[in-house]
Amino acid sequence: MRIQIINGPNINLLGKREPGIYGSRSFLDYYDELKQRYPEVEFHYYQSNIEGEMINKIHEVGFDFDGIILNAGAYTHTSLALQDALRAVTTPAIEVHISNVHKREVFRHQSFISCACIGVICGFGLDSYRLAVEALLNKEHD
Repeated sequence: MRIQIINGPNINLLGKREPGIYGSRSFLDYYDELKQRYPEVEFHYYQSNIEGEMINKIHEVGFDFDGIILNAGAYTHTSLALQDALRAVTTPAIEVHISNVHKREVFRHQSFISCACIGVICGFGLDSYRLAVEALLNKEHD
């Protein structure tokens, strides 16, 4: 199974950015742990602070990979273009968030990408990614 993880703006600052919300670990440290936990999965990782680059990555992998795990960061709440990109491809995507966005500011309660994903996982810290991997591994593909 091939899974593409796509992280959006400011996720590259995990471990430094608002540790009270996002924790003190970098994503790359967690990513290494995830790869060790699932040696049968071929993981690919991509992070960009630029919306168009994230869309290009979705287009690049969206017909050949078994799953996309997408943490679009703040673009979750603003990007119809990411929604359109997810709808345009055949690879199933799961939206993830480290924090529980529903316990935060009201503007974070709205997601423009959820409707184009097979599911949403939020509020479990970095473990939200593992839960998304489990969901993809256990998903029955048509």
